[in-house]
Amino acid sequence: MTRQRTLKNQVHSTGIGLHSGKKVHLTLRPAPENTGIVFRRIDLPNTPHIAVCPTCVGDTRLSTTLMKDGATISTIEHLMSAFYGMGVDNAFVDLDAPEIPIMDGSASTFVFMLKSAGLVEQVAAKRYIRILEPIEVKEGDKYASLKPYNGFSLSFEIDFQHPAFSDEHQTQSIDFSSLRFEKEISRARTFGFIRDVETLRMQGLAQGASLENAVGLDEFRVLNEDGLRFKDEFVRHKILDAVGDLYLLGSPILGAYHGHKSGHDLNNQLTRKVLSTKSAWEFVTFDDSEPAPISFIPLAA
Repeated sequence: MTRQRTLKNQVHSTGIGLHSGKKVHLTLRPAPENTGIVFRRIDLPNTPHIAVCPTCVGDTRLSTTLMKDGATISTIEHLMSAFYGMGVDNAFVDLDAPEIPIMDGSASTFVFMLKSAGLVEQVAAKRYIRILEPIEVKEGDKYASLKPYNGFSLSFEIDFQHPAFSDEHQTQSIDFSSLRFEKEISRARTFGFIRDVETLRMQGLAQGASLENAVGLDEFRVLNEDGLRFKDEFVRHKILDAVGDLYLLGSPILGAYHGHKSGHDLNNQLTRKVLSTKSAWEFVTFDDSEPAPISFIPLAA
């Protein structure tokens, strides 16, 4: 049987928020079966809890932000992507600020944290969301969709007219597994244009942005001294974001995702549409007589 997973031990880290610029202490803790991913603001009275769900998303400007009863937790997508990539079903996320730390702008630090904590299988079966019929959301020439597929695949297309974005490196597809996620997706960093920084900061965003936690571009080139980690790092990061946004459904997906110029807002619209279209999906588990599609590498004994 494919079982749920949680952390073996709690693990801590410190960083700054990409948009707030504030220092954040982050702790990932084990959680019981069927808990899901639950964020806790330990700096606020009564420690507000927010369990992830598409309808808890209140802001999608340049990140995904959870909101509940006046408490907010922003920029959750990279951590959520790491949870999905490592097959973690249940965890508590404690933080003392309104934003998850950006670390190096990718999910690799969170993957390292999870591997350092260790993962353990629980008794309950892992519950998948199997897509039964196509679901799509559109906004102008942008769209995001899910279709039936016996596994989990993601494809993405971006369209940036900039010298650093060659046509051949603006599309990417991946048939998901935790190993491919860790090696090919988790290290892809967020990116932005220097020309936009001043405007964003006037809006209270990108206060903590730097070349230490993002790929920066001027009008002609990548500004980071070490360049790109992948020739198509930009589109790989969009896949990373999509994995995290989709995991707000609370279960891994059996289906094929496709995004065309999509972002956090369309991804959230897509997950909300999944929830509201009851005929388009079902929950499934897998026992020993029916092996699950390869998505997550079994844990070592």
